[in-house]
Amino acid sequence: MKTPFLRMALTALAIAPAAVFAQGTFPDKPINYIIPFVPGGESDIAARLQGKVASKLTGKDFVVQNKAGAGGALAWGQLNSLPGDGYTVVGSNLPHIILQPLEGQVQYKTDDIVNVFFFHYTPDALVVAADSPYKTFADLAAAAKASPGKLTIAGSGTNSANHMAFQRLEVQGKLKMTYVPFKGTGDLTTALLGKHVDAAMTYPTFAVSNKEKTRVLAVATPNRLPQFPNTPTFRELGFDWVDGAYRGIAVPKSTPEAVRKQISDLFLKINSDPEHRKQMQDGGYEQIDITYDQVGDFMKKRAAETMPLARQMGLLK
Repeated sequence: MKTPFLRMALTALAIAPAAVFAQGTFPDKPINYIIPFVPGGESDIAARLQGKVASKLTGKDFVVQNKAGAGGALAWGQLNSLPGDGYTVVGSNLPHIILQPLEGQVQYKTDDIVNVFFFHYTPDALVVAADSPYKTFADLAAAAKASPGKLTIAGSGTNSANHMAFQRLEVQGKLKMTYVPFKGTGDLTTALLGKHVDAAMTYPTFAVSNKEKTRVLAVATPNRLPQFPNTPTFRELGFDWVDGAYRGIAVPKSTPEAVRKQISDLFLKINSDPEHRKQMQDGGYEQIDITYDQVGDFMKKRAAETMPLARQMGLLK
């Protein structure tokens, strides 16, 4: 039988994390920030830049750990086994966490992921090496139609943003090509520049960091990007296509509501830092501020927009 004292002690332990956050002391130690991909990709770069801002704002660091595997599914499948004290967060990616469970080969469901903030997205971009024979999108499309299935397009992961963009390119462009998945954006760099693949379905961030070595054939933005003023949008090429990969922060389900809100507030402060915001935008990242109270509606909207392509990818009957 639990004595009154024991019941009081157990209650205090249960609310302790929320109480610490409510007192405004968060964070009072470094935050373990798990990235589900290899180093060098957009998620990894963003986390390390966010960590610098967090250190400036709070005096506490982010300890970035890369836990790559199964296109991010390894880390997401382990998310709810992690401590829910607010000091362990995991990078969350869309459409990955919507598409992967549909295939049924991962150890998590979309609803298992508690997202607390989304901080940016990177638009889809079709990129080739600077010395590629494909000078324009029309050149690549012509080659694909001449030899169906021969052209190879690299991307980060399976059932990922790059994979979904590749599917959209095939369907809307009426093209037949071969998708070649890599563990992350960092890994596909060598493949593209070494001519092991013909092109990459990636992001403007990749093209910015490899500007002298690559050429962007098209981007999935409403308007042309200032970094690539001569590159047409997919809309200009006749596609109904404005999309990309969204990145955010997820926590274990055991994380108290007050703690979730505190983490969301911290990342909003980081995202609002003027120097950080400019650095990210200059690098090809499109900043957004989807806070914890907005995440539910945002996820519903993204799921509704993703499902038609999931069906085309064979993930839905």
